[in-house]
Amino acid sequence: MNEWLQIIGTASGQKALQAAALNDVAKAKAFGINSDNVEQVIEERSQLLQSVLPVFSQFCQHRLHRPCEPMLPVLWEWWLPLAMKIASQKQQLQRPFIQGILGSQGTGKTTMCQVLDLIFQEMGYRSASLSLDDLYKTYDERLALTQADPRLIWRGPPGTHDVNLGIDVLEQVRQAKTTVTIPRFDKSAYNGAGDRTQPEVVPGIDILLFEGWFVGVRPIDPQLFDHAPAPIFTDADQAFAREMNQRLSEYLPLWARLDSLIVLYPIDYRYSVEWRKQAERQMIASGKSGMTDSEIEKFVNYFWRSLHPELFIKPLTKSPSLVDLVIEINQDHSWK
Repeated sequence: MNEWLQIIGTASGQKALQAAALNDVAKAKAFGINSDNVEQVIEERSQLLQSVLPVFSQFCQHRLHRPCEPMLPVLWEWWLPLAMKIASQKQQLQRPFIQGILGSQGTGKTTMCQVLDLIFQEMGYRSASLSLDDLYKTYDERLALTQADPRLIWRGPPGTHDVNLGIDVLEQVRQAKTTVTIPRFDKSAYNGAGDRTQPEVVPGIDILLFEGWFVGVRPIDPQLFDHAPAPIFTDADQAFAREMNQRLSEYLPLWARLDSLIVLYPIDYRYSVEWRKQAERQMIASGKSGMTDSEIEKFVNYFWRSLHPELFIKPLTKSPSLVDLVIEINQDHSWK
């Protein structure tokens, strides 16, 4: 940590950081950095880093249970400039800003939202996070849904959320209500089936981070399921995939209320299986219950049959009109 403070505290260090920012052409373009403004941008980012470091260190220690030093590069290269970009967009909009974040499990979207919240607080903005999971229908509603359609054996796919509830929350934010009621979901209720819990009432929100595994995902051409990738094999698999695709249309009014969409994109979508296995093994090692490897594969395959990453997310990453920023995730969880 001291090393970073020394770098940003010297003229030579500032010059080196400016050169590095310009040399990374893709990031420079994404964050609006050019030769005319690089000196000011790096100076502002340096000041923000110094302001954030104390709370970020506490966050790493108490929330992530790891030292903060190994995470300083991603803080400097991604989280700080991303927070500055979102804040700038909010200022230009002159109303509360809603940032959508799409990412599968293991891509780090929850951690990113928590860190961005810390940064926004240091910048003087009131921010909050909403997960797509918080919009699940109630336990009783999902029980009735499963009885009507036994294929919906797990919560998560299109149709298991209360879209109107989500629209109401986003509208409260967009209209700059003095308080916003954010629904919350308790995944441990009913032996893991989950249910709504007490909503959170928060003061007026400047920036809302809305994250989830298919936030912003749109319906695709049904003919693509005729030759779909594994594990969509059988006619029944294709029928399920087509119906989930059709139900995505119900979510379009929700996505329409996003001001921006960021995609956290594993360079190989199959990494998510290994990431889930690693997480479950860590839970089991700590004395908690967790799924076996075969149970995880069955679980992940179910979600790939509903919304396959190759069919739904990969094309979205190549749609600049829909996505503002794509952050690629390596197998070791690092970003590029």
